[in-house]
Amino acid sequence: MKKEKVLNNGPWIMSVSPRLSPPSLKDNTADLDRLVKGIRKEMGDEHVKVDFSLIRDLTRSLREYHYQVSAALFEGYGCWHLIDVFKSGPGTHIHGLALDLGSSTLVLRLIDLETGETIDETSFHNPQIEIGPDILTRIHFATTEDGLLKLQDMLLERLNRAILEMAQKNDLDPVSITGMSVAGNTTMTHLFLGLDPYWICREPYIPVINTLGMVKAGDLGISINPGAPVLISPNVGSYFGGDLVAGILASGMTLRDETAFLVDVGTNAEVVIGNRDWLMACAGAAGPALEGGVAGMGMMAGPGVIDKVVIDPDTLEFQIRAIQGETFDQMDNAQGPVGICGSGLIDLAAQLFLAGMIDLRARFVPERCGDRLRNMDGIMHLIVVPAEDSGTGAPLTLSQTDIEGLIRSKAAMYTILTTIANTVNISLGEIERFYVAGTFGSYIDPRSAITIGMIPDLPLETYVSLGNTSLEGAATALLKSDLRQELFRIRDRITYLELNVNQEFMNLFSAAKFIPHTDRSLFPSVREWRSPKTQG
Repeated sequence: MKKEKVLNNGPWIMSVSPRLSPPSLKDNTADLDRLVKGIRKEMGDEHVKVDFSLIRDLTRSLREYHYQVSAALFEGYGCWHLIDVFKSGPGTHIHGLALDLGSSTLVLRLIDLETGETIDETSFHNPQIEIGPDILTRIHFATTEDGLLKLQDMLLERLNRAILEMAQKNDLDPVSITGMSVAGNTTMTHLFLGLDPYWICREPYIPVINTLGMVKAGDLGISINPGAPVLISPNVGSYFGGDLVAGILASGMTLRDETAFLVDVGTNAEVVIGNRDWLMACAGAAGPALEGGVAGMGMMAGPGVIDKVVIDPDTLEFQIRAIQGETFDQMDNAQGPVGICGSGLIDLAAQLFLAGMIDLRARFVPERCGDRLRNMDGIMHLIVVPAEDSGTGAPLTLSQTDIEGLIRSKAAMYTILTTIANTVNISLGEIERFYVAGTFGSYIDPRSAITIGMIPDLPLETYVSLGNTSLEGAATALLKSDLRQELFRIRDRITYLELNVNQEFMNLFSAAKFIPHTDRSLFPSVREWRSPKTQG
């Protein structure tokens, strides 16, 4: 019974303090045998394996610590593996790292593996952006001479620097970090491991590996305990990676009977529908505009970036808020906004529609836009923030091209949701929970997204923002054996829907390129602006 508890419900990285007696003429047991015997006694006769690489220094360590040691171990492949031994005593803790391996941003969390508590967290730009902001550019670069090695080295150098800084900040020896869990998309995982991503973007779109499981930190060149296991969240395929599998774990949707959606918007929009019994997933190109990446003033979410817009339908005055809650139009000494993120862009489009400044085809209405509308190089632009109020010194504008890109992306998002729901014969109205992940999910206003027809017209309480589910899932899997195993059970249960060859998707997409939709009955809560002369 004890074995079942440890392997299934307890931690899979743990520390024990075996009671070891120093050797004597009456007890000439070998050092390794003495240690293993003591560990097994503490753990209830579990099988313990020790790699040869650890044996060489074992005698020195045991004598240096006078046989008063703590042993860090991890469970894998049916037995426990020794990671390292430490001097036993008060304050001896083992630690772990969870890493969200994003293509733009890496987020690192330091965890006390004894208590499960988060000690610290940091984020930093992925240095591979220097090679190319998008995944395809990096895949092509990897085919050049030493390109793959350079991409991996860039990533590991920056990661190791962050690990060292975090350890120093929290007065830790990096050797005490005895486990790591990593979740990233399929390409990022390949680049992290130094695996060739060439065929990921080429028909028939096959990665080198989907399920790796664990490797040692020392084999990857990660500056923690070299014997620490590094858990790699499994991929489903080229376009559905371990970050999404970790996200499903974090959402808890596989523990519930109710059918739910999980949506994560990044480079692509990745969607999962399901419950404890089944899961279906797909991915589509709905991400860049929804991240603010297509608009001329679009930026990733960050300080000084607009995330909320309100337009008074009577006065047509703009109220603009940037991240960190600064309302620039009411602050004389504010620096001014510098761009707009995806959630701000969605807000802006929704407010323009409700104020009658754009029509159902997302075209500017000149008589409502007034002197905010300018012709710049043959393209109509709406001035959102005048130059004098902008943090860039230039006006922040939304062009007709920008808004058309947003409408295509929102149409793709809604069509992805509709297609995958139709495939499992469920109407969107039957969805009981709609989880939105990532930075995008942290800022998005569901009301605005419904208004432009990006997500279904469901009660607002249906929508739940989960934050960084990739990081949360990686951290969760690091702490419990059953949750680590659940990562791989989730991966095996997912049915992937390929949208590139789905004719229904293309048919539905055309109908969704209006605000909110050509079928207004799908969005009963959205009211189009009408002139006071036509109301009544």
